[in-house]
Amino acid sequence: MRSEKISFPSGQGSLEGLYQNQSKTKAVVITHPHPLYGGDMFNPVVEAITTAYEKCDFTTLRFNFRGTGKSTGTFANGIGEQDDVMAAVAYLNDLGFAEIHLSGYSFGAWVNAAVLQDPDRLSVSQLTMVAPPVAFMEFKPGTHLPTLSTVVAGSEDEIAPPSLIQPLIGQWNPSARFTVIQGADHFFFGYLDELVIELTQSLRLPKASKI
Repeated sequence: MRSEKISFPSGQGSLEGLYQNQSKTKAVVITHPHPLYGGDMFNPVVEAITTAYEKCDFTTLRFNFRGTGKSTGTFANGIGEQDDVMAAVAYLNDLGFAEIHLSGYSFGAWVNAAVLQDPDRLSVSQLTMVAPPVAFMEFKPGTHLPTLSTVVAGSEDEIAPPSLIQPLIGQWNPSARFTVIQGADHFFFGYLDELVIELTQSLRLPKASKI
């Protein structure tokens, strides 16, 4: 099954995405790393996250943030990008999905966490994060993410060091599963298969309790 190129509105502009329809009931929005450092929806880690969700029979939607690729607009310091996430979830809502997950890598994980700080802005069934960049970007103190189920990072990651992530999980959601892939750096070079395995196994486990 091949992904379909789509576009959908966000604010006054439009975003390009890749949509793969595998389920009529559950879907996931996947966000990419920092666009000013070359991040886009074709990033290998984003593709690994997509593969994991597709192995678990999710419809997947990954997209380029504003100003990236063929998406209109300009980089907005992670603020306008939060609107982009909301637009992607709204696109899936309009298609009638009963269960919508949100997953992000690096900058994408930070944006997802920021928009979910206010449950009145956005609600999703479950959140997963890969290498949240806690040593590079500030996660707002007191952030509580009750739908967070899984966090994955590499043991050699200096941008998302496990030693800094671990105490934050207690704040975000103590029930979330935290997996450290030994030997992996921030880019998961040589460890993408392990990342797919870890995410797939986590998605197939019972959902973590909300706190």
